[in-house]
Amino acid sequence: MSEFRFRTAVKEDCALILSFIRELAEYEHMSDEVIATKELLQEWIFDKKKAEVLFVLEGEKEVGFALFFHNFSTFLGRAGIYLEDLFVLPEYRGKGYGKALLKQLTHIAVERGCGRLEWWCLDWNTSSIGFYQSLGAIAMDEWTTYRITGDTLKALAEE
Repeated sequence: MSEFRFRTAVKEDCALILSFIRELAEYEHMSDEVIATKELLQEWIFDKKKAEVLFVLEGEKEVGFALFFHNFSTFLGRAGIYLEDLFVLPEYRGKGYGKALLKQLTHIAVERGCGRLEWWCLDWNTSSIGFYQSLGAIAMDEWTTYRITGDTLKALAEE
């Protein structure tokens, strides 16, 4: 791996964060689902402080990012870190940047006293699944993810 370092995102990075989100969505064949804007990212990540972003840089260039936030485990009685997105630009893959980002997140989790680090992975993404398993990650096969969004969310809230 080339010389690298980490950098925590600041407000002025919203356009860069959005570009990583769009690249990830394209990779996951979900580009049509991205409705995030720079303004929304600024509001929710920086103003409301609901998430954090960590970049990995090669030289002075941001080549990967991780967007994460705290969740809470009632069973553990402590917070955890939920990794929403991890993405490395295609031309920089295979150099260890993804592993470096995950390792840095484990350091943050341990430093903050968190009980776990968790994330979702698309079932078809076998290369990522293999990568995560090589690090000792365990698939939570007995759990099913449920989601309520959009009009359904609004309708249920108004009931």
